[in-house]
Amino acid sequence: MALREQNEFEFDDLFEEKTSPVTPRYVPLATKMRPKTLSEIVGQEHILGPKCLLPKLIKSGTFSSIILCGMPGCGKTTLAEVIANETKSKFVKVNAVLSNVAELREILVVARRHPEQNILLFIDEIHRFNKSQQDLLLPDVENANIRLIGATTHNPGFYVISPLLSRSHLFKLNPVNVTAISKVLQQALSDEERGIGSMKCRAKDDVIASIAVLANGDMRWALNALETIASSLPIGSEIKADDVENFSVERALRYDADEDEHYDTISAYIKSMRGCDPDAAIFWLTKMLDSGEDPRFIARRMVIFASEDVGLADSRALPLAVACFEACEKIGMPECALNLAHVTIFLATAPKSNSTYLALLKCRSHVTKNGLQNVPLWLRDGHGKANKREGNQKDYKYSHDFAYNISGQHYMEQPEKFWHPKDSGGEKQIAERAKFCEDLRNQIILEKNEGEQLR
Repeated sequence: MALREQNEFEFDDLFEEKTSPVTPRYVPLATKMRPKTLSEIVGQEHILGPKCLLPKLIKSGTFSSIILCGMPGCGKTTLAEVIANETKSKFVKVNAVLSNVAELREILVVARRHPEQNILLFIDEIHRFNKSQQDLLLPDVENANIRLIGATTHNPGFYVISPLLSRSHLFKLNPVNVTAISKVLQQALSDEERGIGSMKCRAKDDVIASIAVLANGDMRWALNALETIASSLPIGSEIKADDVENFSVERALRYDADEDEHYDTISAYIKSMRGCDPDAAIFWLTKMLDSGEDPRFIARRMVIFASEDVGLADSRALPLAVACFEACEKIGMPECALNLAHVTIFLATAPKSNSTYLALLKCRSHVTKNGLQNVPLWLRDGHGKANKREGNQKDYKYSHDFAYNISGQHYMEQPEKFWHPKDSGGEKQIAERAKFCEDLRNQIILEKNEGEQLR
């Protein structure tokens, strides 16, 4: 090899023979502690319990394809590997981010030619495959040339094509609970073969539990966090609360913008305000803001909420929400967080009424079923000679010429009732006013009809 400058590098160097000993490849603790049997998997008793369907399918081998969905670190890949071991299948792993059609075709051809290998194809992040890539799997899944296990962090109903879903058993994995994570962390501390027992570290139960809480249901993160903390301390040390606190400064909130976590969190925020729980609403607001959510997105949802859920019960809600949106536009973060918190608490504690929302739904349903009515002649535009010749506005009664601005005239050819007010907050007074107007209109119409009968 020609002489080069000290810092100069060529890729050929990677493949030259070295006389120095090879450093063993680093394997993360989460990988070393990965369960090998169903009995070692913790935190998923709802699908792996004795009476559950999945263990029975695995034991009998009577399944074609499986879709596993759940948050990162809940054990989807681990479960797929265990299923392959339990069913004595050849485990072929593909990542949808890195794979392509050519690789898929090659795997499927091998599976067809060698059915005795009982290939179990595991596709991680299957939601990344487009429709044509997922379609490619259908014939071999249908003919049982392969058994497919797809893993996704997303809602399969939105990201996996219907024909593939209909041919698969769907199982949702839960975030791993604190107790289960704590148990595995304690095992990792003491296990010298698969864990970090050789470091001779120890930790009290409350310290282990604090790591489990920080993990937020992610077993992989918890194990790798434990390994990182232990590696930063001398051999034989005790892991203390301060060590966990120093590590947790770098902990980022789990929040995938424009993905499931984004929609789940805004849903929890809206439902908390609707349920009149200001503390929960502030909690979800804080999670969104601290995770980098666009404050204008939150403010837009506030404007919708102000009419959909507060409505006429407190008509101050809408202008206040609009003002909050303008504040987010003009001020931005971090200061507009105060405006968002202000209006969040107002909306959460305001009286609620969805009567206007229900009125709109009822009217739309009525129109869909019965069609639109024509505008009555007396309400049509009377400007212009042509309109006057048609008789437009001829019998219109100007409301301001009558007591209480009620003329007794109808404003649909066939009157219908869509709005049903609720006895909530300020809507009670609005409902009383509406009832007064309706009663007065009916009285005027009744008197008019009686007068015509006398004539």
